[in-house]
Amino acid sequence: MDGMLMKGCLHTHTTCSDGKMSPREVARAYEYLGYDFIAFTDHDYLLKPFYRDMYDEVETDMIIFTGVELTVFVKGYIHVNRIEGTSELLHIFNHIGEYDLSPAQVLERLAELERMFPIDAVEITSKGFRDETFENLPIRYPKIASDDAHGSVGIGRGWIELDTARDKDSIIRAVKRGEFWNCYI
Repeated sequence: MDGMLMKGCLHTHTTCSDGKMSPREVARAYEYLGYDFIAFTDHDYLLKPFYRDMYDEVETDMIIFTGVELTVFVKGYIHVNRIEGTSELLHIFNHIGEYDLSPAQVLERLAELERMFPIDAVEITSKGFRDETFENLPIRYPKIASDDAHGSVGIGRGWIELDTARDKDSIIRAVKRGEFWNCYI
């Protein structure tokens, strides 16, 4: 395998929904911190027209994933990121510690989600901060860190590092296999 160590975040927001920075500004901020890839995952119900054009206008050496944060009703609203590779798709049950649910209730929601989406990973951080209650939850999916940044203050708190080929599908497959390390400030 022609792998390399890469640093990335698969949950960011821009002015294409409720983020405070444009896609270009978000990409610049992550690139400045040494990231190799990020995913734009703006909220589905707030997406602006032509958001994909705005993503495509970003010039960077990083790999940019296009995604969307889906709002799903499962006994209340929860969020699932759908991230597009070249041919692969990645679905992440987002920020499980932010719903004011008990661990048992999170597991119930996850069981419901499994009937709706092919869940590949579960985000265990809350705005980039660790939450041991959910970090230690017995879940069969890879547990992933991200910072769910909506502005410059949230960028760079939680990320993943992995050793794989430098292309979108290789990164997604590595995440699905749990072949990454969660990292925090």
